[in-house]
This record gives sequence, structure tokens and C-alpha cells, in this order.
Amino acid sequence: MASQNVDPTVTSSATARKGMGAGAQAARGSVGKRLQQELMTLMMSGDKGISAFPESDNLFKWVGTIDGALGTVYETLRYKLSLEFPSGYPYNAPTVKFLTPCFHPNVDSHGNICLDILKDKWSALYDVRTILLSVQSLLGEPNNESPLNPHAAELWQNQPGKYYN
Repeated sequence: MASQNVDPTVTSSATARKGMGAGAQAARGSVGKRLQQELMTLMMSGDKGISAFPESDNLFKWVGTIDGALGTVYETLRYKLSLEFPSGYPYNAPTVKFLTPCFHPNVDSHGNICLDILKDKWSALYDVRTILLSVQSLLGEPNNESPLNPHAAELWQNQPGKYYN
């Protein structure tokens, strides 16, 4: 499964030096096509509580929104996110951050998110929809083993009415 994370546009360093300009433009064009396709897929998905659109005319910078997961302390809240796509997307993960302040075990005070699929578990098979749904899911199911906000993690563990087996 590791092969889906290998960028087919990357060639040997000697070949890359010869045609750097044209190759880089072609790669950027293919990323743009992929992002346009993802935008259409997201708009047609009908998923409730998630959305994202390019910021102005820059296809590589998006603003997304997610509604808090139902049945959680976040369910009445709506969060704005920034998504920045590198030129190596989808082989490299986008940078995703909360723009709206979010007090959560896996979100720091700068909006950075600790989510494995945005780091070491990234796959070129993921798309914007997958990212938004994963962040939405994280709101209700934090990973307290890897908190960016230890205070929020401690409070999460000690919620009244929460039962553990």
C-alpha cells in the first residue's frame, strides 16, 4: 500500500534538474485538476456538517467548516479550518489548522491538529472530504495518548457521567 504515496512525477535528480520548469508546472497543473475534482466530489457528497471551498481564486488554499460531532460537547458549534495544499499533493499531506479557537486534547492554542492521517499515516488515497470527516470525528473521539493540549486531555478524562469498562 506504500506505492500510493510515491509521486510518479518525481524522477531521478539528474532528469529533474534538466526539466525542472516544465515538470514543476505539469505537477502543479495535475494537482489543480485533482483539487477541482475533489471540490466537485465534496459539493456533490451531501455530507452534513462539512464544507470547504478555495480561498478567492487560489486553488491551493481552502477554507473549510465542520460542525461539532453530534452527541459531544461540540455539537452546537461550527469551526472554520484552513487547508493548504503543497505542490506535491496528494502524495504529501496538506496543512490543516483550526481558524476558530477549539479547546480540545488534540488541538493546540495555535490551531495545529494532532491527527495521524495528517502526519505519518497520510495516504494519497485521502481527499478533502476524508480530512474534514476525520477532523469532525476527532472532536468526539480524541486521542488522549498524544495530546497537544494536556489540560484539555485531563479534563476530557474526568468528564462527569463518563463511564469506562
